[in-house]
Amino acid sequence: MTLPLNASSPAATHANSTEDFARNLASIKTRIDVAARKAGRDPASIRLLPVSKTVPEDRLRLAIAAGMDFLGENKVQEVARKAELLADIPGLKFSVIGSLQTNKAKYVAKFADEFQALENVRQAAALQNRLEIEDRQLDVFVQVNTSDEDSKSGLAPADVQAFVEELPQFDRLHVKGLMTLALFSDDKDAVRACFVRLRELRDMLRDSAPAGMHIEELSMGMSGDFELAIEEGSTVVRVGQGIFGARELPIINN
Repeated sequence: MTLPLNASSPAATHANSTEDFARNLASIKTRIDVAARKAGRDPASIRLLPVSKTVPEDRLRLAIAAGMDFLGENKVQEVARKAELLADIPGLKFSVIGSLQTNKAKYVAKFADEFQALENVRQAAALQNRLEIEDRQLDVFVQVNTSDEDSKSGLAPADVQAFVEELPQFDRLHVKGLMTLALFSDDKDAVRACFVRLRELRDMLRDSAPAGMHIEELSMGMSGDFELAIEEGSTVVRVGQGIFGARELPIINN
């Protein structure tokens, strides 16, 4: 059976020691370096965001000891729980990369350093309100549905500029760039098209964004397709199973 291009690599060791994590991390960084140089880019211009969803505290401590200090999480309450459990580790940061219900904005405002799934004004207003209470600032990415799939979150590309023009009123939010999830497919050209679409949208917004807003970053590419994303200009790649290994599934008692 042919796996989608962006299916997570089955080759990553299920990391259970600092040495395992260091080995997997080095492997991903080498792939980033090779892809960047192939594209004529500086590898230092690409940030690796390890995605640690479902990974328990004990394994996270091993991963952090291997050099990870900025972790991506899908669920906001999981961020809150892990931030509290790992509060003794100085400098540890969390990025929320999953969808957000406005009633959970308090968790992002209190515990996250970055939010990569901003897609409507209700979210922006809820985050602004909670950030004012916490007296914090938050880096954000606008999520774009570049594959036009009903199952995916994010703004339609045609709606992004109008949305961005509403964001200066939320002064606690610092818009850094755009984020997308590519089509889950083994068609390389179809996956690439998602990344090209986001890059072209970013390039347009560089000239048309409100004064003082600098939209430069592109968060695109995951374990199975980040090299292709790097070819098309990604500045943040989100890698989970390529670093942590296959996710542990919950045990269901019948």
